Amino acid sequence: PEVINGRTHKATVVDLSPWVDYEFRVVASNSVGIGEPSRPSALLKTKAAVPVVAPTNVSGGGGSRSELVIMWEPVPEELQNGEGFGYIVMLRPLGSITWTKAVVASVEASKYVYRNESITPLSPFEVKVGVYNNEGEGTLSSISIVYSGEDEPQIAPAGASALSVSAAEVEVSWQPIAWNRHTGRVLGYEVRQP
Repeated sequence: PEVINGRTHKATVVDLSPWVDYEFRVVASNSVGIGEPSRPSALLKTKAAVPVVAPTNVSGGGGSRSELVIMWEPVPEELQNGEGFGYIVMLRPLGSITWTKAVVASVEASKYVYRNESITPLSPFEVKVGVYNNEGEGTLSSISIVYSGEDEPQIAPAGASALSVSAAEVEVSWQPIAWNRHTGRVLGYEVRQP
């Protein structure tokens, strides 16, 4: 609080964080200066409240076929606002209306893996992650786009040809596979001798 009149013996402290331990001291002042502070009060914990800070850096991707891996930055303890803290993961295929909801009941969690055989490789999903505690559900993050896991490439490179360079060397060339939903990200090629 601001400076309090000398005849007042009580004050209300505002803008404190929920579910945090505080101790207080009182300092007397006059026109000459400020005196010594009182001894600290006993620790006092503010009441719990619904969490208001959503997880940040919601992202994901990778994983195996038929998986959607979702990751986020965990919410620090001082912003959890109460006991029973956990995360709510909301997801839906891009363009869908219906959200799928999952509850992750772990304070330390920073990842959720959604598994479903109907997920096609590299499908885009809208994802948001929220928070809850014993007081209720809190804020959700903004929507992020996350892609489901890849499958192995379904298309072989075309136009393979070989050119003899020397008695011990052959140069092999081919047309690269263009990225699409069925090929995924091609990380490399393997040349085999039949």
